[in-house]
Amino acid sequence: MTRTSTSRAARTSRFWAVPVVVASVAAVAACSPVLTTKEYSPSDGVRVDLTADVRGLNLMLVSEGDGAAGTLIGAFANDSTQDVTVGVAPLGGAALEVPVAGGETVYLGTEEGFEAVLGTVDATPGGVLPVTVTSSTGETADVELPVLDGTLPEYEDFLPTAG
Repeated sequence: MTRTSTSRAARTSRFWAVPVVVASVAAVAACSPVLTTKEYSPSDGVRVDLTADVRGLNLMLVSEGDGAAGTLIGAFANDSTQDVTVGVAPLGGAALEVPVAGGETVYLGTEEGFEAVLGTVDATPGGVLPVTVTSSTGETADVELPVLDGTLPEYEDFLPTAG
């Protein structure tokens, strides 16, 4: 008789094991954050949000560094209907200004895009250059732009040429 009751208990515990595991997995999954809704830079550059409608995407500098010129690559997007000018200024340096029409995205450093060259980059490749990004509507943000050089083939063509 003891053997029959043990067998019944074993079957009952196995019966409840699957629903308990499924419920536990569902409870843990419900508590975890949904990372696909978090905005981030999926590349080497950084993102900067000036307003809900004006933002910089994947911004970085390509330069030999330490006083050499640097090409700003990435993009500025303007989802508003108002034209804006976005400025990028290294600390103590002159601002580079990029006009961005309403509803448009301006790509920086590409053949079809806006040529954006900073005269002096006071950071070594692998480091960051602190800059202030401004909008003609009055918003500002301080960001640190990654500085890369032409070591990687995908950035080699972005190095500014002398002359």
